[in-house]
Amino acid sequence: MSQEATATVPDLDFDTPSARRKRKVRALKDRIASLGIGIGGISVIIAILLIFFYLLYEVLPLFQSAEVEPWQQNGAVVEPYALPGGGQTLYLAMEEQAEIGLRLTDTPALVFFDTRSGDIVSEQPVALAEGVSIRSVVDISPARRLFALGLSDGTALVLRHDYKSSYPDGKRVITPEIAYPLGEAPIAVGERPLDLLAVNGDGDDWRLVGGSDGVLTRTDVSLTENFLTGEVQADVDSQLLPSQDVKPNKLLLMPDRRWLLVAAPGGKLVVKDLQSSDAVPQVLPATTGEIRQFELLLGGTSLMLADDKGLVSQWFLVRNDQGGWDMTRIRDFDNGGKPLSGFVTEHRRKGFATVDSDGTLRLFSTTAERNVLNEEVVDGDIDGIAYAPRSNALLFEKDGKLQFWAVHNEHPEISWSALWSQVWYEGYEEPSYVWQSSAANNDFEPKYSLMPLAFGTLKAAFYAMLLATPLAICGAIYTAYFMAPGLRRKVKPMIELMEALPTVILGFLAGLWLAPFMELNLAAVFITLLVVPLSVIAFAFVWAQMPNRIRFLLPEGWDVTLLVPVVILATMFSFAIAGPIENALFSGDMRFWVSQELGISYDQRNALVVGIAMGFAVIPTIFSITEDAIFAVPKNLSYGSLALGATPWQTLVRVVLPTASPGIFSAVMIGMGRAVGETMIVLMATGNTPIMDINIFEGMRTLAANIAVEMPESEVGSTHFRILFLAAFVLFMFTFIVNTLAESIRQHLRQKYGSL
Repeated sequence: MSQEATATVPDLDFDTPSARRKRKVRALKDRIASLGIGIGGISVIIAILLIFFYLLYEVLPLFQSAEVEPWQQNGAVVEPYALPGGGQTLYLAMEEQAEIGLRLTDTPALVFFDTRSGDIVSEQPVALAEGVSIRSVVDISPARRLFALGLSDGTALVLRHDYKSSYPDGKRVITPEIAYPLGEAPIAVGERPLDLLAVNGDGDDWRLVGGSDGVLTRTDVSLTENFLTGEVQADVDSQLLPSQDVKPNKLLLMPDRRWLLVAAPGGKLVVKDLQSSDAVPQVLPATTGEIRQFELLLGGTSLMLADDKGLVSQWFLVRNDQGGWDMTRIRDFDNGGKPLSGFVTEHRRKGFATVDSDGTLRLFSTTAERNVLNEEVVDGDIDGIAYAPRSNALLFEKDGKLQFWAVHNEHPEISWSALWSQVWYEGYEEPSYVWQSSAANNDFEPKYSLMPLAFGTLKAAFYAMLLATPLAICGAIYTAYFMAPGLRRKVKPMIELMEALPTVILGFLAGLWLAPFMELNLAAVFITLLVVPLSVIAFAFVWAQMPNRIRFLLPEGWDVTLLVPVVILATMFSFAIAGPIENALFSGDMRFWVSQELGISYDQRNALVVGIAMGFAVIPTIFSITEDAIFAVPKNLSYGSLALGATPWQTLVRVVLPTASPGIFSAVMIGMGRAVGETMIVLMATGNTPIMDINIFEGMRTLAANIAVEMPESEVGSTHFRILFLAAFVLFMFTFIVNTLAESIRQHLRQKYGSL
């Protein structure tokens, strides 16, 4: 270069004030951007951690053990106090608030007292005929506060303790009273003293069974009210029961008044059907010891019995193959091998409490098969025990004194087996997975198995991914690699626009239009799924055989538009031939044929409907990410492969797809996460039946849909409420684990194919 040319080149000064200002501004912008990105990322992580710990906070109380402690009043412990009213206790109970207790004494008298101090609130004598004494006391239903007295003259008296609350001067006052459901006059049951008595009934119909020395009499009582005078009359019908092969020790009558349960010597359990006089009683060896405790659980469906060795077992009737009923031993509860001195059932839950000869209190839940507490509360045997209706307090009688204890046992129904294992519920023929959180009556046994919900979640996601994954990935491959750029600029935004469609709209269409449409045109739908792919392949083959002058009429990459009319015509053809095919192969109704001939049940809102509807919701997500991943593969890799003699398909399979595989895998995982967490579509299009059935024609209920359905109706802080949070926690952990594994696999794929 000449000296003149060199002299004309201007000197560049990069350290001018203007350049320094620009560098400072650029550095400031970089720091602000870095700081903002860092704060945003940390905020996301913190938000996720907060969600995790909040869910954990709501869930952990489900698995806490119970606690008991002496009751405290105004910060002071309530000390044991002498038995109010004196005498021997025949019956012990408490009212709703656990503020008033009731003792039936052998005087006989009914003594109501303050459970915290022992002060007598009121005392009422039991009016019995002269020379008549109480021979037995039966707790008919703790939940209904009903008990009965078996008298020495062969009569029985049924009583109910009621409580009325009033608020004089703004302070609550509880007034106890006694009611007589069958009238104040004792009911004649038989001629023998009622050393044994069983009573059950409701409203106007009652049944009493009682007697002594193995001779039992059944008495049916029907109450009728005179509408003019209001007088209630009792119609009594007594019948001597056939003699038993065993001598009864204890009697129980189930709420339907059909089944009489008898505890007999030698640990035998006798079940007699009172509805059929010809029925042979079932005699079962219930235990190797002697039966000491013999009670019905809440609802009267389950029998709880305990022997002199401390073993407690649960029994209930199970329907057999002949259509009859068998009393079946369901489960046992370990009580430490010590004989029991106290046994009491809960009033509103399927649980019970025991006290053994060492004074150890144990609390159990039958459904969960869970022992939630083992704690010594007294020294040695107790003389009596009573549970508060809300299961928040216990009264112990020992050595002429009462002890009042507070119980903290909020969620005994939950255990790992109750959540994830098969449970044998009352009224079921075998153990099963069941979700049923509520019912119309208070005797209901909650069923909180999460297995049907987890299964339904995976089932819905599986069928959605089965439809969405191949369509989305294949569509993305063609759009990114083969389609003309001009057509791609129109197709890609249209498909991505589908993602903006609210899922509630898709759920609405799936539930109210697609489900009935598929039910009426089931054969046509399956024929379409078969004919359309074959038609596309056939058209592609024919188009490839066309002369070049015809094939090249369309610009390269635009020939895919020809498939639109092909798909439409193939669909119309499928529906046209569906009728004759359905008549010929499926007797005119494919749905009926599937149900009757194959034994496959068909529900209108089923997994097939969900798979199609949710598939369309997932397709845009998988398509968009996959298409971007394939399109982002450097063109020099494709050009190099083609230059070396590879065909476009070989280049796609061996170069482009391996390079884009991390992105494709991420797309599938994100799509799966979308399917697992979807709520509105499965809520509106599945029928919301929590069953475990792989059948594509059956519905399901997912974890997300279950939360949406039941959370508004659950009581805050209740077991049901926290179980729903546990379902959310399970979803959270499932997503976390899947995403962690997906990221690990994605990084492996990136390292493997990053060198291409």
